[in-house]
Amino acid sequence: MGGNRRFIDKLDALFDAKVDPASFAHVEDISGLIGQYAHGNEPSHHIAYLYAYAGQPWRTQERLKQIVDSQYHPLPEGLSGNDDLGQMSAWLIFTSLGFYPVTPGSGEYVLGRPFVDRASLHLPNGKQFTIVAEQLSDTNRYVAAVQLNGKPLPRGFIRHEEIMAGGELRFVMQSAPNRNWATQVSSRPYSMSRYSP
Repeated sequence: MGGNRRFIDKLDALFDAKVDPASFAHVEDISGLIGQYAHGNEPSHHIAYLYAYAGQPWRTQERLKQIVDSQYHPLPEGLSGNDDLGQMSAWLIFTSLGFYPVTPGSGEYVLGRPFVDRASLHLPNGKQFTIVAEQLSDTNRYVAAVQLNGKPLPRGFIRHEEIMAGGELRFVMQSAPNRNWATQVSSRPYSMSRYSP
């Protein structure tokens, strides 16, 4: 893509494009549009998390809030598109917990931001993994800091084996973006591509 800035510009262009929804009215799988991003078509579901790969995880947090607020409602039309074996719902559950498997084969989950104050996963090995979001509110939509089992987690991802070991993932939320957390190349999620400025 030509570096982090160009990649972020491309992501922004996708989400911010001016699109007439009528131009996609005849296309069955295109729904839930935010610009040209189609949340109702599941192959797009990882895209909001890609800002973290370019060193701007707070932009992922902003886009997740935009998607959740515009694409999910407790009404009959509450899902934009069909659930396709549960993928629309699975995206919301993962995202609500604060992480998502962008590249499942990597064994990593990219950290976004939680949408629930607390949740516990009862794991098949008998252990429990708890997610806590301190000071979460509509105003406090950004991650200030993250702790894994009481220790600071400076990276923007969590490993599958860390979840399966049980314990606690704690997010501290705030009203302004933290432009320092998980921005270093070493703290970004796995990518086969080399990161460049």
